[in-house]
Amino acid sequence: MAMEAGQSITLERDCPGIQVPFGNPITIPSGMGIVVEQALGDSVTVMTHHGVRVRIEAKDFDALGMEAEASTLAEKPESGPVNEEMIWDVLKTIYDPEIPVDIVELGLIYSVGLNCAGEEKWVVDVKMTLTAPGCGMSQVLHDDVVRKVEKLTGVEEVKVELVFDPPWDPSKMSDAARLKLDMF
Repeated sequence: MAMEAGQSITLERDCPGIQVPFGNPITIPSGMGIVVEQALGDSVTVMTHHGVRVRIEAKDFDALGMEAEASTLAEKPESGPVNEEMIWDVLKTIYDPEIPVDIVELGLIYSVGLNCAGEEKWVVDVKMTLTAPGCGMSQVLHDDVVRKVEKLTGVEEVKVELVFDPPWDPSKMSDAARLKLDMF
């Protein structure tokens, strides 16, 4: 059974998460009621009955009485060495915890570079921004990029540079993102 926005759940065990938008670790106690706000990628954003928004990772979905669905991208793709298209595809599986749009469509990824680090080994450089310079979720999004991209075959290292020039604004979003968010 998949989680859906608006679904009410009572936690079956204490559940660690990250408080949104502050980025602080938090534990939601067993038995607390939550409502799913968005279930995208390999995390879910919930609102507790106390009004606290929390991002929960797939490894803790059992606390919600759910199983994590198998990733649509293989841990180590068999389609050959890493390329930029694969990196962009992986980045499209990372979602802003407050906005139901992936970080590519949201316009947070400014560039991706692939540099040889030896025979069939690569260093991936990602330039990204945030919707606001003081975003408390910056480390979480940074870590998501590193964790997911380094799973690609041949990736030796992932370097993420957080940039604020040019600053992000809604014009950086794709048409699809603006449509989804009703911003036309």
